[in-house]
Amino acid sequence: MSGDPLTDFSRRLGHSFKNPALLDEALRHSSFVNEQAAADLSDNERLEFLGDAVLSLAVGRILMERYPQSPEGHLSRMRAALVNEGELARIATAIDLGEHLKLGKGEDQDGGRQKPSILADAFEALIAAVFLDAGFEAAHRVVRKHFDAALVQGAPPSADRDPKTQLQELIQSTRHTVPRYRLLASTGPDHDKTFQVELRLEHLVTLGTGKSKKAAEQDAARQALARLSGNGRP
Repeated sequence: MSGDPLTDFSRRLGHSFKNPALLDEALRHSSFVNEQAAADLSDNERLEFLGDAVLSLAVGRILMERYPQSPEGHLSRMRAALVNEGELARIATAIDLGEHLKLGKGEDQDGGRQKPSILADAFEALIAAVFLDAGFEAAHRVVRKHFDAALVQGAPPSADRDPKTQLQELIQSTRHTVPRYRLLASTGPDHDKTFQVELRLEHLVTLGTGKSKKAAEQDAARQALARLSGNGRP
């Protein structure tokens, strides 16, 4: 440990700033600036704006390299599963970003250091600060350092999406076909019906049941996912 909190923080982030003023600006929330007398003091919102674009580009590059056969739609959904408030706030928490934020007294007392929106925005600002300090390759290295853990063993992030969506994304990356759902039956009284749906995907057939047609389709998709191996073949 160096004894300097910001030096230690920079090490956790993965970048040593040549221009520390950029780091300072990235950590400066608007609530802090609003309480200061200095009219020329900037908050981190402009950096956040730039960081959003840099982060999107860097994650897109990582995904294209990691999944060279995946179509654009699949890559876009994977990027959305990674670049969102929850994931950015998780990374920010892991590097203790909240402890170094400059917040106004009211925001600080209101738990601003733990708010996902503030943490996510500040992380985007940090990525922009790295970009301005040392260029895109430096920003890309920082992004890769913190997002590799979210791509465990090369598996695409599911972001807890429903089984139908997960199945659709899996087959889009491995096949030129789509699953077909067919309602086979609905039984029981109107207030308590049970639906049965058949899913066909090439030679794979599953039967799902549920209290609605949609629930039965999800059940069939869940079974199909369970029967598919890692390469997407029955």
